[in-house]
Amino acid sequence: MRSSAARRNRTDETRRQGVKRMAAEPLRVAQVVGKMNRGGVEAMVMNYYRAMDRRKVQFDFFVDEDSSFPQRAELEQMGARMFLLPPYKQMHRWLPALAGYLRQNRYRVVHCHLNTMNVFPLFAAWCARVPVRICHNHSTAHRGEGKKTVMKYLLRPFDALFATDCYACSKEAGQWMFGRRRMEKNAVTVVPNAICCERFCYSDTKRTECRGALGIAPDRFVLGHVGRLAYTKNHAFLLQVFERLLDRRPDALLLLVGEGELRPEIERKVTEMGLADRVIFAGAHADVAPFYCAMDAICVPSLYEGFLLAALEAQACQLPGVYSTAASQEVMVSPLAVRMSLSESPASWAEALLRQAEAYSVRSGEAGNLAVRQAGFEIGDCARRLCEEYLRKAEAAQ
Repeated sequence: MRSSAARRNRTDETRRQGVKRMAAEPLRVAQVVGKMNRGGVEAMVMNYYRAMDRRKVQFDFFVDEDSSFPQRAELEQMGARMFLLPPYKQMHRWLPALAGYLRQNRYRVVHCHLNTMNVFPLFAAWCARVPVRICHNHSTAHRGEGKKTVMKYLLRPFDALFATDCYACSKEAGQWMFGRRRMEKNAVTVVPNAICCERFCYSDTKRTECRGALGIAPDRFVLGHVGRLAYTKNHAFLLQVFERLLDRRPDALLLLVGEGELRPEIERKVTEMGLADRVIFAGAHADVAPFYCAMDAICVPSLYEGFLLAALEAQACQLPGVYSTAASQEVMVSPLAVRMSLSESPASWAEALLRQAEAYSVRSGEAGNLAVRQAGFEIGDCARRLCEEYLRKAEAAQ
């Protein structure tokens, strides 16, 4: 009996020591992001990770092995771990690999960012018995995508099947994915794509330096766009708007910040339109703030968006702009940003851009920042709330 009691005491002590170690170590949350390039979803997750209290919560990233990994060094420096998965198109390899990692590391929380594809990692997490499984939607859909749109609508009813919690970047994205009834019952948590407002504060110095690096004269009018060179961003319409803007501002340049699969096609279109000497392809950059400073106006005629991060960044930089109605009304936090229908002509868009640029030609460092902060999109505050959510859910699941 003494031996049995001693064993029980040792077991209890071991359990107490384990609890103490868990309390001393941060909660590790598995972030399933698919491809780790420089897209909007990756930017959102990185913004939250940078602002997260990493003494309490750490992120582990599950990414496809064919990613470009531009943030890898920064992630590892901050304490994140990277787990490489086969390309998700090889689902017969991708699913067991993910489930194996999740089971081996005994995660209590998994946060999936693959939109309608979330059903697959959430199934893997369910198989691995992860107690907290978050389905996060960052987008909507557009009929023009053909097969991709059909697949989204086919998968959407099953997306939350294995989820314990539903997140969305905006009310529109939440309603599109999870339905109006769930939104009305507050069964969906809106986690906005917040930003570090201070980082995007307008600076004359940044404007001068960025224009100098790009070879742009101080007095040239620069229309800009920040985002992936992809179908959803509607660059074909953007080029038509720019062509009409040149009728009024012959000195104008178009500055495209971002990379994507459609770059060769867009470059070809630019050449066909005779605009090769008027369009600058700046590529993808980890820090896009100086580019906003270099611009005089921004135009984002997206076909669809879940939450337009560029709109917040531009307003924080006091940059006037015109956006399609695909952009959520939630991110139109100041008069700097206006929405227009894509049914309006490119000439009408060009006129609206010039009106905006003229009305807000004098830029200061704080005005735009203040509007974004007051609207609740400061990353420090949002990251604090998400950190508390993770900890609360993990504790409740024990």
